[in-house]
Amino acid sequence: MTIKNAMVLAAGLGTRMRPITDTIPKPLVRIAGKPMIDYALDSLVEAGVETVVVNVHHHADQMIAHLGARSDVEILISDERSQLMNSGGGLAKGLKLLEPGPVFVMNADLFWIGEMPNSVSNLRRLAHFFDPTRMDMALLCVDMDRTTGHNGKKDFNLADDGKLTRYRDRDPFPVVYAGAIAMNSRLLDDAPDDAFNLNIYFDRAIEKDRLFGLSLDGHWITVGTPDAIDDAEGIIRQFTEKRSA
Repeated sequence: MTIKNAMVLAAGLGTRMRPITDTIPKPLVRIAGKPMIDYALDSLVEAGVETVVVNVHHHADQMIAHLGARSDVEILISDERSQLMNSGGGLAKGLKLLEPGPVFVMNADLFWIGEMPNSVSNLRRLAHFFDPTRMDMALLCVDMDRTTGHNGKKDFNLADDGKLTRYRDRDPFPVVYAGAIAMNSRLLDDAPDDAFNLNIYFDRAIEKDRLFGLSLDGHWITVGTPDAIDDAEGIIRQFTEKRSA
């Protein structure tokens, strides 16, 4: 399927990125000359997305101005300046701005590089993989060896059939959640109106054997602190040089 709607979670305070985030929101921090949120938005546009909701809170005016300069996709603002809603509450609020149906969900500060040239992109693969008859959510995942900036925490175990369970010590196929989901927005119809963590819905899906994962193509990057910027830009440089060689 082609998924035409998406939400990007971008309202966090970015406290670990201080002092940079004292003056700008974390999603606008530039990595290799490009604001982090634009890595996510570019991937969504490539995948055929036409409308994206972005939630804002910290330095919201800067976020709104930056997003308003894009003309390649319709962007709707979910304003959380009065109250931060956490990942789940922010998603539930933002999805109300979209027509019900299949949707991508992405984090504004997690992205990947190095997809194979002329191959189907990660998000298009994720949309094709998502089967709502068997799945509540399909998560893009990555093994630890293809991450930069990660703290080493293993999130899930990925079974041969694609099912995800919470990682336990010595599980054979540990993976990290890569910050992209394919799901149907109706999954959150029963969500509370206040702040909550999206992990609640991950665990519910696991209980029903309806949380699935797809391994991403390429290399995954997270930038949690100012010191991590150099590492991120270094790995981007490596991939750029390899491609041009």
